[in-house]
Amino acid sequence: MLSNWADTPHIAATPDGALWVHWLQRTGAGPGEYDLALSRSGNRGFNWSAPVVVNRDQGGEHGFASLWPATQATLGVAWLNPAKAGEGDAHENHGGMSLQTAIFDGGLQRTSESTLDAATCECCQTDTAMASAGPVIVYRDRDAEEVRDIAAVRYDGKAWSEPVRVHADGWKMPACPVNGPAAAANGNDVVAAWYTAANGEPSLQLALSRDGGASFAAPVRVDRGAAVLGRADVAYDKDGAWVVWLREDAAAQSLWLARYSADLKRETQRTEIAKLQGRGNAGGSPKLALRTDGAYVVWTDAGNGQPKLHGVQVIR
Repeated sequence: MLSNWADTPHIAATPDGALWVHWLQRTGAGPGEYDLALSRSGNRGFNWSAPVVVNRDQGGEHGFASLWPATQATLGVAWLNPAKAGEGDAHENHGGMSLQTAIFDGGLQRTSESTLDAATCECCQTDTAMASAGPVIVYRDRDAEEVRDIAAVRYDGKAWSEPVRVHADGWKMPACPVNGPAAAANGNDVVAAWYTAANGEPSLQLALSRDGGASFAAPVRVDRGAAVLGRADVAYDKDGAWVVWLREDAAAQSLWLARYSADLKRETQRTEIAKLQGRGNAGGSPKLALRTDGAYVVWTDAGNGQPKLHGVQVIR
């Protein structure tokens, strides 16, 4: 197993009660040689299947995956794959990456696969939200001019769409910022949150789609300024949107939460969740989940050089 502060394991459940988990598995001597492993449990996590490799090719980096329930008993996986197998360490060498998807059944057999975007940012996290019609995947795109704005693709039950830009930030960046988007959905409404430093100003944006990810309205700027680190997560239900992100100034790194009305037109809460002891990458990427009683936020901190998980409940 490979430990990576930015490319972490994920767990997902399908409606049949199965649990699925993915992680990075080192395959070679170099730092940029690893596969994406996937395992399934049919008894609530007491036992797990032998893992299978999600990617088909060998060599290079495979990761930054997101998971979703494709049907009652099958799982969808989206991940970044070397555009040319064997390119090596895309993060260091800025090699080409593509956005791939595959569907796996309960026996961990691949039943379908697709290439959704042939040229993406190399090492920004992907995320998937389940809208009414199907999954909406958000990721950081990359064009020939090194503009790295956020894009979305969606599945309508029959086919995958062409990528659409969530917003034309126009952020020209010569290397991967390791700062991917997040998405959440409620019915046909999809919210995306992301970091950008377009025009030299770091900021956190939040945008709403009312058509299942086919198009997005102009974004709301949640935070701005040199202290904004991003690494956001977002949650969304009929009552509104919740977003968490990191900041770092001369005093400390801090974790923040904001809430917005369902149409994103009103900010209803803003609070500092915690001051962190760590700096830089030590805070990882915070995670956010909603329940009827409120939001649950978890994050990593590294006091005295030892990473620890922390969590808090935010009452509605």
